[in-house]
Amino acid sequence: MTIAFLSHLDLNLYLFRLPIMQALIANGHTVYAVCPRGDKFDLFADYGIEAIEYKIERSSLNPLKELKAMYNIYRAIKPLKLDMLHTFTAKPNIYGTIAGKMAKVPIIINLVEGLGSFYIDDTRKNMMVRGVIEKLYKFVFSLSDGVVFVNSDDPQYLKSKGVIQKEKIKIIKSVGIDTQEFDPQKIEAKDLEALREALNVKDKIVVLMVARAIWHKGIREFYEASKLLSFHKNVQFVLVGDIDEGNPSSASRDFLERGEVMWLGHRDDILALTALCDIYVLPSYREGVPRTLLEASSMAKPIVTTNTVGCKEVVKDGYNGFLCPIKESATLAEKIERLVKEENTRKIMGKHGRILAVKEFDIQNIVQQYIALYNQLKEKRTNATL
Repeated sequence: MTIAFLSHLDLNLYLFRLPIMQALIANGHTVYAVCPRGDKFDLFADYGIEAIEYKIERSSLNPLKELKAMYNIYRAIKPLKLDMLHTFTAKPNIYGTIAGKMAKVPIIINLVEGLGSFYIDDTRKNMMVRGVIEKLYKFVFSLSDGVVFVNSDDPQYLKSKGVIQKEKIKIIKSVGIDTQEFDPQKIEAKDLEALREALNVKDKIVVLMVARAIWHKGIREFYEASKLLSFHKNVQFVLVGDIDEGNPSSASRDFLERGEVMWLGHRDDILALTALCDIYVLPSYREGVPRTLLEASSMAKPIVTTNTVGCKEVVKDGYNGFLCPIKESATLAEKIERLVKEENTRKIMGKHGRILAVKEFDIQNIVQQYIALYNQLKEKRTNATL
């Protein structure tokens, strides 16, 4: 079988799809990475994957440029004589499916990792954009052979709106996590001690959040919770993640630098920082399935997050963490404080999180679900042509 993975970012395919692509190659299939050229583009060759370039302007809404992008995808995939095309994220899902049909690709699969920020606030603009997205998705999903969702809420919503048929829905929770890499047993105690000293948190209970510094991630609530708990002198709130330049939803540098939170900006040592923390927090308003929660769970950390789409897929309230209503700083602070006070609860919930991550979210488990889906769709197509 010849299969192409289509995205608008080479980084997306390299970081999150590579294990699936490698498994396909190991089973004797031919795999292409179809994406714009970026820092990871040439690295696919190291894994026996040929990268095929196409051009697209990610932020463009110009109809002529969008048609050009669709044609660029068509030109990229047409010569490959594909048996299957798997698309990722909104524009590749829409343009790739149409281009795939033009190129007569027999099987086309879409992945929807979340419905995005337009589904958070019910502003007039957001509701108008939702209408456009849903009309486009309804058309595209009628053409594709299956649509993968990473949580249960998004497909339920789209089904209720008549956007997708039940038989097209496939749920594979998350993109997976390498639980062997994110393993607390692999972290040297001396390295953690050195990091604690470098951050001046040697005798502190560290409450960590890793996210882009945008309001929808719950940045304001995290800061407000830290203020409410500032009387706990043995607790240090830490935020890792940079501002999002040009994004109107981004917190300002001035906001991030004041208050009780230690803001570290962008960091490359996320594994070590997650290992160092005692409590992991993500007060997001809506997610697909957040990878940061999977990492924290795999690293046996108790989690406080919001009872919202995506986040509640990872945390079972009272088992491996606590769920809070969105935009409620006081409740967030209350749950964090409970974990601050109860060391044994932290340890038990962390242990449960590790068990859950290995059982449900390990990358090899996710890979096998995708391989099974590919085989199922291939078999279905074969039977239909007999």
